[in-house]
Amino acid sequence: MSQHKKSTKGLIAAMGLVVVGMFGFGFALVPLYDVFCELTGLNGKVKTEAAAPVDYKVDETRQLTIEFVTSVNGNTPLAFRVEKAKMDIHPGQAYTVNFYAKNLTDRKLVGQAIPSIAPGVATPHLKKSECFCFTEQPFEPHEERKLPVRFTIDPALPDTIINMTLSYTFFDITNKQPD
Repeated sequence: MSQHKKSTKGLIAAMGLVVVGMFGFGFALVPLYDVFCELTGLNGKVKTEAAAPVDYKVDETRQLTIEFVTSVNGNTPLAFRVEKAKMDIHPGQAYTVNFYAKNLTDRKLVGQAIPSIAPGVATPHLKKSECFCFTEQPFEPHEERKLPVRFTIDPALPDTIINMTLSYTFFDITNKQPD
């Protein structure tokens, strides 16, 4: 066999290994990303379950600004808004903010809201005792609903954080429902 054919076979074998490695890395990326986010506090993934109420000592010497952002995914036929775009809050005190969602169609719709918080390091300090994001939200045609969120910011939040953003994106999951 000529030297040229040997080097070509070696190159093909090496490229095959690269393709297999890339394929494997693609499968491993999601669990690796989740572990990375959990360890570093990045990405702002918020728990989608109620936190047990805790009586924190309110830190009235400290004030944070929390901004609320609403959006709908793609062509999700919902009108979605928040009552107040911003609130000044004290860590340890319980607050309620109301969101409103309206089905804009003539058919039943099921929505699911996915929360996110920035900066990501604030995520473990956001304690929600009530949130519409914990469950799927069924809407009748043209139904509008008030969706309260009750939350507290743990006073252990680092002092360097003075601004937070809590955002929700609503997804239409009507067709993903089991029959």
